[in-house]
Amino acid sequence: MAGPIEQRIRCVGAVVFDDADRLLLVRRAHEPGRGRWSIPGGRVEVGETDAHAVVREVAEETGLAVEVTRMLGNVQRRAPGAAVFDIYDYRCRVTGGTLRPGDDADDARWCDAQALATLPIVTGLIEALTHWHCLPRHPAPG
Repeated sequence: MAGPIEQRIRCVGAVVFDDADRLLLVRRAHEPGRGRWSIPGGRVEVGETDAHAVVREVAEETGLAVEVTRMLGNVQRRAPGAAVFDIYDYRCRVTGGTLRPGDDADDARWCDAQALATLPIVTGLIEALTHWHCLPRHPAPG
């Protein structure tokens, strides 16, 4: 006998670096992951493409305009109930805007590897970024 069918919730995330090779992170204002740092992202709305959802989510959460350059990969995370967040992460580049937290983020910042190591990060993000070779570099000495 088969078990209950999982509800899959399509989501997107944006992996964005600045000219100093720092990663864009937001501190989540709501669950899941409230108070932890993550890449900007969220649910894909009905009728929306992944690319449109990435651009919208980054603008809402950070005030920055981006364009998607390529897909990096896909991860699944447990959602409330029997649901699963099916997350597609995309590499993006900034095309405009001014960094400021908004919407589901209570802070937003650029982080180098040293700063990233000190922050409470959402579960699985470091592993995914490592797998995709997308961790920020350590700051230059001096």
